[in-house]
Amino acid sequence: MSISPVVHKIIGVAAIKNDREQFLIDKRSPQGLHGGFWEFPGGKVEPGETIEACIAREIMEELGIVIEVGELLIAIEHDYGRFTVTLNVHHCLHISGEPQAIECEEIRWVTVDEMSQFTFPKANEQIIAVLRDR
Repeated sequence: MSISPVVHKIIGVAAIKNDREQFLIDKRSPQGLHGGFWEFPGGKVEPGETIEACIAREIMEELGIVIEVGELLIAIEHDYGRFTVTLNVHHCLHISGEPQAIECEEIRWVTVDEMSQFTFPKANEQIIAVLRDR
């Protein structure tokens, strides 16, 4: 009996900050994995795409805004059992456009201190900890 290999997804994640020291988070749709949880926006890296290009594309598709993708904040490996992910979280700056909830339920600008009021997937807790330490 062969065991099928575990799928590994490379995810680009944006920690988007505005000039008021707030970060953009979005609420996932109710259906699917972590439905209704809040998260830092991003998505799966496409074949041949850099992580930075992935983040810029995903943010335009999901939120309709232009960002500048900066330095890597943290890379997080997480095992969900059926698949594993590497979250490549980059510090990003909001350049232009008004964020819209195109592919999510809701969006909010929040400070690091306010993040404890929202339910995030477990892997996101490390992102919040890194932002708190900066």
